[in-house]
Amino acid sequence: MITIKQIFADICAMGITVKENVPMSQYTSFKIGGNADIMAFPSSDEQMVSLLKLCKENSVPRFILGNGSNLLVSDEGISGVVINTEGLLNIEYEGDGVINCGAGASLSKLCNFALDNCLTGLEFAFGIPGSVGGAVYMNAGAYGGEMKDVLLDCTYISDDLSVKTMPVADMDFGYRSSVFSKNNGVVLSARVKLGPGDKKDIKNKMSEIIERRRDKQPLEYPSAGSVFKRPEGYFAGALIEQSGLKGKTVGGAAVSEKHAGFIINKGGASAADVKDLIKHIQSLVLENFGVSLETEIKMIGKEGDSK
Repeated sequence: MITIKQIFADICAMGITVKENVPMSQYTSFKIGGNADIMAFPSSDEQMVSLLKLCKENSVPRFILGNGSNLLVSDEGISGVVINTEGLLNIEYEGDGVINCGAGASLSKLCNFALDNCLTGLEFAFGIPGSVGGAVYMNAGAYGGEMKDVLLDCTYISDDLSVKTMPVADMDFGYRSSVFSKNNGVVLSARVKLGPGDKKDIKNKMSEIIERRRDKQPLEYPSAGSVFKRPEGYFAGALIEQSGLKGKTVGGAAVSEKHAGFIINKGGASAADVKDLIKHIQSLVLENFGVSLETEIKMIGKEGDSK
């Protein structure tokens, strides 16, 4: 069985930047999480394929990391290789409203690029603290828009390690889900199709959306965004608030006073604190309203948490 030390050496030999024992708290918006055994930083599609091949051939666990904004990493950290996509940043305008964007670019960067080119349709995504790859993976959305509304196609690495392009019609988008959350595919880049717009109008809409976020969301604290998926016929935040849980704390984790759908890190919160608070919320909401809240944030780590 191959050792972590050997995997580290093999990645170095590929010319890929790699680090050992990386604190995941430095790479997640929650500022929580133990160490990753290895974190690799590919800067091209070819390097990404090579990394995935290395992991697959040696049965080494791998996790694809975007901006870490929808993630709770266990206090024990992550085994194997974390592949950080921050180097896949290329954004180019292809004409006719089509932008091609690397998976590691932030949604805000993509939105600003669209603004610079007077293209409208992506304003809903401004301020969503995620990468383009993560946004495609989970069909990110806000304020009446979702990624499926603007995507044209995406280039990805399939489970057999071949690079393919998939049209939006085949991506099986649902609420915070896509085919990539089921088929083990890794998004390399995505193309969005936008319409022509007035630059001033686009900028005003983006400003309005970011102000709404600041007014309604606890952006002053580390968090992983909205913790729970929206239950059919209800709003998770309202159910939590009506259960009297605003301000409820477990260790350093707390239900936000500003928006009950958010759990915040008030300082020194552990993953165990957050999980215990989630379980308490789920139990009380089920008791009070008969509604089962499903988490939207992804829980990963050495404790066997699911993706």
